[in-house]
This record gives sequence, C-alpha cells and structure tokens, in this order.
Amino acid sequence: MKRNRTFINLALVLVSFIVYSQDTISISKNDLLQKLTEKNLQIKISDKSYQSAKADYQQSNSLFLPNINISYTGISTTNPLMAFGSKLNQEILTQADFNPALLNDPKATQNFATKIEVQQPLINLDGMFERQAAKAKMSAMKLQSERTKEYLEMEVVKAYQQLQLTYSAVKVLEKAVNTANSNLALVQNYYKQGLLQKTDLLNVQVRVNEVANQLQYAKSNVQNASDYLAFLIGEEMNGNVFKPAEESENKINDEEAYSFNANRKDIEAMKMVNVAYSKMYRSSKMSFLPRLNAFGSYEMYDKNVFGTSSKGYLVGAQLSWNVFDGYKSIGKYEKSKAEYEKSLDETQQYKAQSQMEFNRASRQLNDAKNKVSLMNLAYQQSQESYRIRQNRFSQGLEKTTDLLQSETQMFQKELEYIQSVFEYNLADQYLQFLTKK
Repeated sequence: MKRNRTFINLALVLVSFIVYSQDTISISKNDLLQKLTEKNLQIKISDKSYQSAKADYQQSNSLFLPNINISYTGISTTNPLMAFGSKLNQEILTQADFNPALLNDPKATQNFATKIEVQQPLINLDGMFERQAAKAKMSAMKLQSERTKEYLEMEVVKAYQQLQLTYSAVKVLEKAVNTANSNLALVQNYYKQGLLQKTDLLNVQVRVNEVANQLQYAKSNVQNASDYLAFLIGEEMNGNVFKPAEESENKINDEEAYSFNANRKDIEAMKMVNVAYSKMYRSSKMSFLPRLNAFGSYEMYDKNVFGTSSKGYLVGAQLSWNVFDGYKSIGKYEKSKAEYEKSLDETQQYKAQSQMEFNRASRQLNDAKNKVSLMNLAYQQSQESYRIRQNRFSQGLEKTTDLLQSETQMFQKELEYIQSVFEYNLADQYLQFLTKK
C-alpha cells in the first residue's frame, strides 16, 4: 500500500517537472496588449491593406497633377520624308535641299531630339468620382484595421483569462491531490486495524489516481494556453510557459450596462464601402460625358549629339468624347449600379445581424451571471457536506464510498465555479467588444 502511494507521489513530481522544467515567464495583461500591437501578424497584415488602399487614393492625384515626360532620341536616316523633316526641325534647310534628286534620294541625315511633354487633365468628371471612391475605400480600410486590432485585443484578454483559469484549476487539483492522499492515509490506517475492507482501500486508491490524472491534464492546458498567447503576440515559446502576473478574481462585476452601438467601427466601415460603391456608380454615369485635357511640348533638335541649336514648342487642348465603345460603358454602368445596391443590402443585413448578436450576447451574460451565483452556492454547500461526512467518517459513521463521493463533488463544484466565472468574463468581454465605440 505504502509503495503504491509513493509511486503516485513520484508520478506527480515527474509531471510537475516535465511541465515546469521549462522557463516560466511572468507576464501581465498590459504587457501582452503592448506586444500584440508591436508583433501580431494579423494587425500587420491589416495595416498593409490600409496602406495599399491609401496608395490607390494617392494615385488619383494624377487627376489634378500634370504628367511630364522627357525623352532624348537619336536617328540616322536616308528615308526621304524623315531626312527632309529632320533638316526642317533643325532649321538648316537651304535652297539646294529642294533639288528633286536630293529630295528623292537624300544622303544619310542625323537628327538628335530632346523633347519635354506635359499633359494636364482639365475636366474629367468620371475621374473625380473615382477619386472620391478611392478615398472612401481608404477610410473603410482604416476603420476595418482598427476593428481588427480591437478584436485581437479581446482575444488576448480572453486568452489571458484562459491562462488564469488553467492555473486556478491546477491549484484546485493540487489541493484535491493532497486531500485524496490524506484520505488514503486515513483509510490505510483503518484497513490495517481491520476496520475497513480492501474494496474501500482500492476505491480510495482509484480516486487518488483519477485526481493525479486530472492534474496532469490541467498542467498540459497551461502549456496549451501559453502557446496560444505566444501565437497572438508573435513570439516563439520553445516549450516555455507563461504565468499570469495577476491572479484571477473569482467574482463578477455586474454594475455596467450595455447598449447596442450602431456606430461601431465595423459598421462605419460598411457605410464607407457604400459610399465607395456610390461614387463608382456615379463615375460610370459620368463616363458618358466628354473629357477636356491640355497638352504641350518643348522640343530641341540638332545634327550633333546633345546639341540644341533648334528649339520649338507646341501647346493645345483636346476635347474627346467616346460616343460608343461597343456597349462597354453601358455594361460598366449596369455593373456598378448592381454592386452599389448589393452593398446597401449587405450593410442592412450586417446591422441586423449585429443587433441579433448583441441581443444573444446580452442574454448569455445574464445566463452566465445566474450560473455564477448558482455554482457559488453549490460549491459552498458541497464544502459543508464534505466537512460533515469527513467528521462522521472519522467516527465510523459514514461509508468510504460516501466520503469519496462527497470529496469528488466538492472539488468538482469548485472547478465548475471558477469555470462559470471564466464564462461570465468571456461573455462580458464579448459584449464590450460588440459595443465598443
């Protein structure tokens, strides 16, 4: 009997050594939130999406700013037209160049041209609305990025509470192991005195093994919770475990009341998406109107490399109107209209779904609150029941099975109580997330 008990204690020590032989890193909730902001990959991805949308908006500056191009070209030609034009641009034509023989069969002519071209948009109504759409999309991505960060902050808090729960469970089960071992020592003593049967002793030994196994799983959950936290904050754990700097409080705070917030960042982002589709819809309408653009160039020609002996400029404006493009513009207009109307329906559906989710979360919080009260009462009652049965058992007035049942129930109710507090805190965190402004 004694050897069996010694083996169980050695097994528990081995489990503790395996789980806690790694480095244990103490960390607070604030530290986790700071690391989340700095290292979380999902936040970085979301921020890059916003930067991409911002770059799209910056591209629309071309609607107001000129397009400037500089080119330098060198040619040598015997083409009659090109040779005559090159001399004309270089301002070196003479009366002899009009000789038909030279016009039809010119000698090789060199021409080096430096050209500066400027194109300036003046009136492009469709482009104006495309720019406004890009700005709305950029605002939507910014709001969505902020909402993603809020969601991950909630996940970190939940994971931290999960870590606290696992450590609380380990403490409860370590206490259960000590209690079970104490009961085993008492039963072994009674068995030696012939006051109990061997079946009673075996039942207690089974109970000790069960609690030891539960403790092993609880310590494994510490590692699992630590790994998830490490994933959220973008760190490599290498088998190490986190330990919460703050202990969980097994009580609830039900003073704060929540109300649905229709101006949440994710809902506002959906509204900005509506604006973007609305502007694209109007842009497709404006594509049927003409466009006005100005252009100009400054050109320098010479027969020698980098020469600028001849100079000239060209300025003008162009009014263009694409009257028919094979139904392409009409199809684009119909598509943008459908996408705009679709976005309105999606926003309405999302708001209704958000309201439903808020109502359900509110009920879950109330249910969790009631569960905490009931579990707390059940835990207190199980403690008193175990105390009475243990006293009666020591006096020989209770069966071993009744004592074991009472002991099991007491620690089970304690675990259920701390679990109910954890579930309440999760529901509370989720409601805070749903109502965050």
